Formats: sequence, C-alpha cells, structure tokens
Amino acid sequence: MAEGPQPVSDLLDRAGEASEFLKKLANPNRLMIACALVEGERSVRELEDGLGIRQPGLSQQLAELRDAGLIVGRKQSKSVFYRLADERVRAVVSLLYTLFCDPNGDGKLRQAAQAR
Repeated sequence: MAEGPQPVSDLLDRAGEASEFLKKLANPNRLMIACALVEGERSVRELEDGLGIRQPGLSQQLAELRDAGLIVGRKQSKSVFYRLADERVRAVVSLLYTLFCDPNGDGKLRQAAQAR
C-alpha cells in the first residue's frame, strides 16, 4: 500500500541532515561516482577510465564521499576499491535516473515542469 504525504514537521526535524546529504551528491563528479557504484564495487582505475575523471580530481571527490560516510574503500594489493556504504545513495540515484534518464520518467519530468 502506498504511503501518503508525510507531515512537513517530520521533514523540518531532519531538514539539516537531508540538506547535508544532498550537498554531498550535488557535485556532478560525485554524483557520477555514486551512479557508477550503484552498479557495484569499482577500483579507482575503473572509475577513472569509466567516468573520464582524472586521478587527482577523482581522489578528491572520493575522499569527500568517504568522509561523508557515503562510500567505503578497501585496499587490495596496490589497488583501492570503493562501494556504497549508505543505501540512501542507491535510492536517490535510482530516483534521479528515473526522473532524468529513463525515457518513461523523462516525459513525466518535462510535463511537470511545463505545467508550472
């Protein structure tokens, strides 16, 4: 059964936390890293090659996500692998995909924007 709208007071109590969470994903490179990690664990090299983000910038963005507790890394030999540590990231990325990338969701997004 679908839940109805939640009381605004519930969000008011957690607005600061939600805002900080969204700020960590608001950078395009961090968002793309999160998108890649939704698919599973990736090495730094795989992320660099797959996303086209050069290593120094990639390391900086990975550190931001790691420090925020959104991803975790593990070292294996000379490689470092990252995966999502917070399932809320998966939920947000899935929603963003539906709204902005999915052909079925894209039409709904445009219709909503045009209705305003």
